[in-house]
Amino acid sequence: MRCPFCAHEDSQVKDSRPSEDGGAIRRRRQCSACGARFTTFERIQLRELSVLKSEDRREPFDREKLIRSVSIACRKRPIAAPQIEQLVSGIQRQLETSGETEVGTKRIGEMVMEGLKGLDSVAYIRFASVYKDFREARDFEEFAGSVTEVARG
Repeated sequence: MRCPFCAHEDSQVKDSRPSEDGGAIRRRRQCSACGARFTTFERIQLRELSVLKSEDRREPFDREKLIRSVSIACRKRPIAAPQIEQLVSGIQRQLETSGETEVGTKRIGEMVMEGLKGLDSVAYIRFASVYKDFREARDFEEFAGSVTEVARG
């Protein structure tokens, strides 16, 4: 593993343990050149996923990008980081086990919406505002109205 401080190729594992959600191994490493310590996470990857973007562009699936998007929607809400990790891990696992190597942004967005719906209605509406490209306050109003109806019913 390359050291993020000095770019030396060799590091030694000092400690390993499962992450909180059990979906990864957390390793504390020490660079053999500069002595700096850093943490890495090792995850199972069942297959390489590509995300099909607009205009038939493709890019590799980026778990961190998905975590950032969900975290922005959850900002200042009573949602802990492990809950976000668990949501993203579940989505990633579903995508990897689907048998497909390419997945559209629409499908990922719908999966995030479904996950946030059960987690926090405010985060759900925030994510929807970007995902569904709300243009006016009326768009928020209509969508929020449908969310409260679902929550009551």
